[in-house]
Amino acid sequence: MAASTTATPSLADRFGKLTELRRRLFYLLGALVVFRIVAHVPLPGLNPESLVQMFEEQQGTILEVFNVFTGGALQRLSVGTLGLLPYISASIFMQVYSMVDPKLKQLRKEGESGRMKINRYTRYLTVALAAAQAFFVSIALEGHVVGANQGLVIDPGWGFRITTLIGLVTGTMFLVWLGEQITERGVGNGISMLIFAGIVSGLPSAAARTTELVRTGVMGPLTFLFLLVVVLVVTGLVVFVEMGQRRIPVHYAKRQAGRGTYSSQNVHLPFKLNMAGVIPPIFATSIILLPATLVGLGAPDGQPGLIRDIASLLAPGEPLFVLLFAALIVFFCFVYTALVFDSRETADNLKNSGAFVPGMRPGEQTARYLDSVLSRLTVGGAIYITLVCLLPEFLRGRFSGIPFYFGGTSLLIIVVVIMDFMAQVQAHLMSHQYEGMLKKANFKRYARRR
Repeated sequence: MAASTTATPSLADRFGKLTELRRRLFYLLGALVVFRIVAHVPLPGLNPESLVQMFEEQQGTILEVFNVFTGGALQRLSVGTLGLLPYISASIFMQVYSMVDPKLKQLRKEGESGRMKINRYTRYLTVALAAAQAFFVSIALEGHVVGANQGLVIDPGWGFRITTLIGLVTGTMFLVWLGEQITERGVGNGISMLIFAGIVSGLPSAAARTTELVRTGVMGPLTFLFLLVVVLVVTGLVVFVEMGQRRIPVHYAKRQAGRGTYSSQNVHLPFKLNMAGVIPPIFATSIILLPATLVGLGAPDGQPGLIRDIASLLAPGEPLFVLLFAALIVFFCFVYTALVFDSRETADNLKNSGAFVPGMRPGEQTARYLDSVLSRLTVGGAIYITLVCLLPEFLRGRFSGIPFYFGGTSLLIIVVVIMDFMAQVQAHLMSHQYEGMLKKANFKRYARRR
């Protein structure tokens, strides 16, 4: 019997045939390269030596946290200094306002056309917020003095303010456009991917800095091992919780369509413990970081007064910072979950399709039951996200020298974005597999007809 010469195609061969997925991955890679280039385009009119000295003085402050989420753009004061935070703030406002405004509520129900109109309003609001924030940044930079009365801005005045405003607004809107292009033509959510890329870009330098701290004796080996164990444990916890589901059983009654009778079906509604994903910590970070950063930029070391007091109270690890951060995370967990899941609408859809939850009357009683289950899950999810994001804040109070790149918020965003990216890649692979099966089925049917 002759041996079969058909070899199983390798992963590289299969990937070579996936033209659509390969194109999307290359587009994503190119967009991330462009994002990193934007983070290195500096604003004009700044003193480079004063800029380096300022960030050496601001180690461990709120500026370093902001720098993490902008991919190092703040440290270089590039055109991407504001990052995506104005867009995120505008999205928060539009999503919350759409819950109370009847016109926006109606737009949300109009499908793709309504979504496009809301996105247009969000962009307009983003421009306004970015312009206001850029103006305050220029004022703060002009007032910042480093060292022996050495100014950060070479030539203060309206020329510098207008140039800074145009540069920062243009950089923010370009990043918003780039994120939308990634969502449409790449893989994954574009905004999340850009934030993820910004955080990951600083991991090598943070790892090198941590290694240097261990080598010089500033951080003990046991502290380093403890930090490594905490990172692994939190990563495992995030993966475990994000993959967990609370399944609500749903039964479809036996129904007749035409001459055929369809038997009853048993399916389920999958509810995640963390329905909001990484949106609450991102929203909370955007709300608390920018005002605190403006205060920090306008409060150089050695300057007494109210600005310095506010900057010290908003420093990471301080009680006010921790309290505000936790409260905002919990708030956005409930708000965003209410936006993405409507219990009454789901109950009506189940009722109209002839489905019911066992033990629950279709309609209002089902809606109340789903709402109660979702509320309990949201409480657990809010506690989980808050603990993950605040754990590093408590660790920094006990162990000095821990980089912000290993914070709970950064780790949560990295893990969740990677999981979402892998899920979308798998969906593309499954779609390609189904297309191949359909083509083979059509070919065999055509051959039988011949």
